[in-house]
Parts: sequence; structure tokens; C-alpha cells
Amino acid sequence: MNQHIRLSSFYFFYFASIGAFMPYWGPYLSERGFSGAQIGELMAVVLATKIVAPNVWGWLADRAGVRMPIIRWGALAALVTFSGVLFYGGYWWLAVVMAVFSFFWNAILPQFEATTLRALGRDSHRYALVRLWGSIGFIVAVAFLGWLFDRVALSWLPWIVLGLLALLYLATQQVREPPDGRSPGDPVVRLLATLRRPEVIALLTACFFMQASHGPYYAFFTMYVEGHGFSRAVAGQLWALGVAAEVALFLVMPRLILRFGAWPLITLALALTSLRWWLLATIPESLAALISIQLLHAASYGVYHAAAISLIHLYFPGRLQGRGQALYSSLSFGLGGATGALVSGYLWDGVSHASVFVFAAVLAGLGVLVAVAGLLRTRVN
Repeated sequence: MNQHIRLSSFYFFYFASIGAFMPYWGPYLSERGFSGAQIGELMAVVLATKIVAPNVWGWLADRAGVRMPIIRWGALAALVTFSGVLFYGGYWWLAVVMAVFSFFWNAILPQFEATTLRALGRDSHRYALVRLWGSIGFIVAVAFLGWLFDRVALSWLPWIVLGLLALLYLATQQVREPPDGRSPGDPVVRLLATLRRPEVIALLTACFFMQASHGPYYAFFTMYVEGHGFSRAVAGQLWALGVAAEVALFLVMPRLILRFGAWPLITLALALTSLRWWLLATIPESLAALISIQLLHAASYGVYHAAAISLIHLYFPGRLQGRGQALYSSLSFGLGGATGALVSGYLWDGVSHASVFVFAAVLAGLGVLVAVAGLLRTRVN
């Protein structure tokens, strides 16, 4: 089997598990009587483990010099620990199970990103063409389950997620460890020296704001759409449409990065993301508007993520790749996503449902300012 196919199969099943879990975990918890604040807190637990777990695993992988054995054990541990949701449904039990499960689930992706970039070597700008299979996996899962959960009970959700996690574990068995990309003469760049560079600080801060703005989306988008009269199947199709737009951008991102550079693309992506959340807060009743809003996911994830990954690969060379990917994941998806989900849960209950997306628009707007600073810094250099 071609190595690119093996890499793509991991992304397919990893993001299919996200497509099953993220859009429907909030409705699943709501049907079990949890409040908006509790849903926000439980989603924040899942995202907050990304603050610590990727860095622990990144350090371990960089020290060991191999990643695939760690990724395989992490995928197996995620499968085993998620089964805990089948035994009891209390708030504190779920909080503990989600914390342990996501410690493994969230930690394996950054190490696999480093593995993928190492396997691609000089063709690292083609990363998006491999990663798009993750988006396809997400689309298949979220669209099919939106249709399915209009016909069967949401209580089937944990079993479906477990099945996808099992397939993910099997996919990790097919990926070989790529050779270390460093030549003997490569300098080993100190991590702390890298982190003191202003452009690195700007990148990680902009990524924090981008993913913090997505926290309300992951926690409440399905419930928000249903609250405006749309079915769960429509909500699932809207999720799928957003990721389909992302796939379209992934196909052309190698050319866009080479043509325009990563920093201008990140700045544009943040500006369009702020517009996306503002529109979602103000005109959620129109299906045509929701379709247009979801098409902006092409920018808020497709353009942003591919450009950000290219800069992480640039700023964290050699054996710093694992820790660079871990920091990107922990500060953006972890600290950023958890902050956005947590605050949005309180806004959902205490202010209004629309306010969570106004909050998201403000966060993305702050990210624009930081990205402009990073762009200007790199042009000065």
C-alpha cells in the first residue's frame, strides 16, 4: 500500500471520529438533561486536555526519535477509555472519562502531523492534499449521522464513536515510521530561542484567537440551528457543507501558499472567520444565509490550517517538529478551543444564544490584529 494512502487513511478515520463526536455530543448531553453551562464545561474538558497532552507526547516523541509506536498506543488507549461513557452518565463521571479519553485522542494528531510532514519531505507544501482525506472522513460521518439521528436515538452515538476509534487504531497499524529528515549537519535549534522570536509569538497567538472563536461553533452550532427550526439532518448537512468547502481549498492550497505566502493567507482567513461568526449571530433564520456562512469554513479552517501548519514546519525544524506541532495544538485547539467553549456555555444560558457567536466574531477580530503584526514583522525581516 502506498505510504500516501496509509497517511490518508489515518486522517479519514481520525476526523470521521471528530465528525461523529463534536457536532452531536452537545445534543446527546442535552437529551440527557445537561444545561448549556454544563455542556460548555464538558466540551471545554475535551478541548482543555490539548493544553497539556500534546506537549507531553511531543516531548516524549522527540526524545525517543520515533512517533508511530506512541501514536498506536494512544489510539488504543483512546478506544479503551472512551468506552467508559457506556457505564454511567453522571456529570462528574463523564468529566473524568472525557478528560482521560481526550488526553490520548487529542495528543496523537500533532505527532501524526509531524510524521506526515517528515514523510513528505521536500514536498511538504503538498500536505493539504493528504490532509483533505480527513475532511472527507468528517463529511461522511457528519452527514450520514445527521440523517441517521433523525431516525434512531442519539443513545447510539457512543457505540458509533467507538467503532470509528477501532478503525482509527487499525489505520495506525498500516503507517510506517518515516526516516528522520535531518542530515548530519543540521543545527538543532533550541526550543526556547524559537519561542522568543516575535513572528512565532504572533503565529501562536493568532492561532489561539482563531480556535477560541471556534469553541462556540463546536459546542453549540447543531443546537443553535435546531433552535431556529431546522432538523438534525439539515444541521448535519450544514456541517458537511462547511467541510466540503474546506476540501476544495485544500486542493489548491499548495499553489496558494507558494503564490501568496502563509502570513497573508492566515490574515485573510481570520478576517473572513470574524465575518462568518457575525453573520451567524445576526441572520440564522435563512437557510440560504446558513449555506453561505458554512462556505466560509473554507477560509476559517481550510486556508488557515494549511497555512499555519506550513509556518509551524518552517519555524520548528528537525526534531523540534513534534514539540512545534504540540504547541500549535495545545495553544490553539486546546487553550483557545476550551476558552471559547467554556465562555460560550455561560453566554448561552445567561445572555442569549446569538451572543455566543458575537463573542466568536470578536475573538477572530482580535486574531486579525495579531496576524497583521506577524505579517508586518516577517516583511521587515
